[in-house]
Amino acid sequence: MDPLVIVSAVIVLALFFDFTNGFHDTANAMATPIATGALKPRTAVAIAAVMNLAGAFLSTAVAKAISVDLINKDVPLHVEMVFAGLTGAILWNLTTWIFGLPSSSSHALFGGLIGAAIAYSGFDAVNTAKVFEKVLIPAVFAPIIAGLAAWMATRLAYQITTRNSQESTQTNVGTGRKNFRFGQIFSSSLVALSHGTNDAQKTMGVITLVLVAAGHQATGDHVQTWVILAAAIAIAVGTYAGGWRIIKTLGTGLAEIKPAQGFSAEVSTGVAILASSHLGFALSTTQVASGSVIGAGLGRKGGAVRWNKARQIVLGWFLTLPAAGLVGALSAQLTKTGDIGLIIDALITIAVIMAMFQISRRNRVTSKHVKSEVEGASAVVLSPRQVRTAAKKAAKNNKKGSK
Repeated sequence: MDPLVIVSAVIVLALFFDFTNGFHDTANAMATPIATGALKPRTAVAIAAVMNLAGAFLSTAVAKAISVDLINKDVPLHVEMVFAGLTGAILWNLTTWIFGLPSSSSHALFGGLIGAAIAYSGFDAVNTAKVFEKVLIPAVFAPIIAGLAAWMATRLAYQITTRNSQESTQTNVGTGRKNFRFGQIFSSSLVALSHGTNDAQKTMGVITLVLVAAGHQATGDHVQTWVILAAAIAIAVGTYAGGWRIIKTLGTGLAEIKPAQGFSAEVSTGVAILASSHLGFALSTTQVASGSVIGAGLGRKGGAVRWNKARQIVLGWFLTLPAAGLVGALSAQLTKTGDIGLIIDALITIAVIMAMFQISRRNRVTSKHVKSEVEGASAVVLSPRQVRTAAKKAAKNNKKGSK
């Protein structure tokens, strides 16, 4: 097969992954302002799209980490290997999208590429030290740090705005916490900007890796302007497409979010991601956002965690990299057989993509469904009201049992 055709196919596939990354991760920035009523759903995703577009132009440190650090320098690069890796990432991304699971698009990409590289050149192909430094260690600590920051920010916000009921009645002045809703417009925009800075670069890194493998670029230590522009547009369009299923999961599932909590969670998420992008850490923005929302939920006095639900989400995070790696390795085995294997792999990928979109049409989740559902009860963090209700119910049941 003509090498130019394969390169073009991989670039198109990479941009499609960027598109899926956009709608998969829209919720990271916009679930909480939608939940608190700070922004209407369509307005929220429009702002997120613009900020993602702008963020893609701010840095290329993460892109270089992928194009230079992920695969050992002495390992021969194959365009087919990158194609197989992207296959694994896209299929896992769409699978988690169907189920509304906030998994990591980033780890899906890394898993797919690592699995394909191992299938082509063995375990020595992967730069293990850099994978730990740039991917695995940030994956563990970034959500924890962001969660702690959100917890402290929420506690501080509530402490600053605290007024007892007697004082509020006498002065006819409320707590002022609702004003955080306006701040969320800016804090959620910060998250969207940071998402573009980190996640759009991953597609830039993949395309650069392909160009190096095909001999169209000497080294992967720089990103061409057209690559930056294409990746920025793809993630912005994907962001505007919505991703309502995952917005619903984050908006209703992680916490009963109030404006002060939403503001705290968004600032913590945005700052953590921007700092990591500057250092070249390829974070999962989904994990950081989820950690911040849980931290903000617990920061409100009286909050509690539904650990069973939390464990399900964390399990999804841990499954992403190996699952995408397995699919990437299987795709690589197909592409290693030659042009026929490459065509079969492409056809399987297209068929699965079409099937998943058809399945999604049977149970659509759109912007019309988000507003009412994000106001429902939480699935991971119990609000103080829910804790009190559960305690009263338990006491009532104990009283009946004693009789």
